[in-house]
Amino acid sequence: MLKNRKKTDSENPKSKDEKEMNFLDHLEELRWHIIRSLGAVFVVGIVIFIFKGFVFENIIFGPKNDWFPTYRIFGFLPAEFVILPREMGEAFFTHIKVSAILGLIVVFPYVFWEFWRFIKPGLYENEQKAARGIVVVCSSLFLIGVAFGYYIVTPFAVTFLAGYDVGVDATNSPSLASYVSTITMCTLPMGLVFELPVIAYFLAKIGLITSAAMKKFRRHAVIVILLVAAIITPPDVVTQFLIGIPIYILYEISILIAGRIEKKIERS
Repeated sequence: MLKNRKKTDSENPKSKDEKEMNFLDHLEELRWHIIRSLGAVFVVGIVIFIFKGFVFENIIFGPKNDWFPTYRIFGFLPAEFVILPREMGEAFFTHIKVSAILGLIVVFPYVFWEFWRFIKPGLYENEQKAARGIVVVCSSLFLIGVAFGYYIVTPFAVTFLAGYDVGVDATNSPSLASYVSTITMCTLPMGLVFELPVIAYFLAKIGLITSAAMKKFRRHAVIVILLVAAIITPPDVVTQFLIGIPIYILYEISILIAGRIEKKIERS
């Protein structure tokens, strides 16, 4: 019995002090992780706020200009439209919103690192080894997803929405807030969607999903993917397929990942 107790203690990487932490201690630790994360977003957001001209001219308004690389690569031009703030203070508050969102995107690797530091002590040593490099992987997938949404999805969405015409008496002149919201919906969700392989890895690790089940429900997954694409994108077929295709590819990659996890579990 003593040997079993020693084995259990050696498997658990948490120290004695960490074991004695109560619920309030964990909340206090979580609070500081959140404070440091928000502090990083705040500092970077201030820097972005200061460089207002560069941020709006080259990043925010980039997808509405013909010099944007996507239009040159795919050989089409963006719709011509004028952005007009509708309410008092809209430009100022939208500027703050843009600074906060871009600040979060820039410091996402640090924010996720803080999140991982809070979770890691509660894992066993073998679980920590299995999740080695997770910060780099998750951060890379998130940034790739955001870049895909910005350079691929956003130009097509903006062109479709701004170019959609219902008559000569209706001129497209969206508000600044609605334009920024459109770009946000085309970028941030894509960053989260690209985390699908990581989610599949951990779900397969704990046995909640299997590669066989994912293959069996592949057709159902396609329907769900199309629904997700319809929710986070404008209602045009081209943009929905631009999002649906990479999500389906990620789903197939997730099947492969789940299969590899199952083989490792069988060998162990």
